[in-house]
Amino acid sequence: MNGIRVLALVPLLFLGSPVYAQNLCDDCLKAAQDRLKQCLESAISAEDKKSCAERQEAKAKTCGTGECKIERDKSTNRDEVPPQKK
Repeated sequence: MNGIRVLALVPLLFLGSPVYAQNLCDDCLKAAQDRLKQCLESAISAEDKKSCAERQEAKAKTCGTGECKIERDKSTNRDEVPPQKK
């Protein structure tokens, strides 16, 4: 009975990891967007708004090279089929 439970839970663990990584990417990008919104609400001049946009772009780029890259790499590795020996 315990063996059946283990066999049923193992695939769920493998399916859950890419979703977790994807959530990290989405969370990072959403946080950058939320910061932009807050920054724009408190911005007074056009220069302030430009600075907000530049900071948001930098944060989104950081997400892209961090959490999102990890998720893409995991997705790519999972989709690759190893070559078969003859």
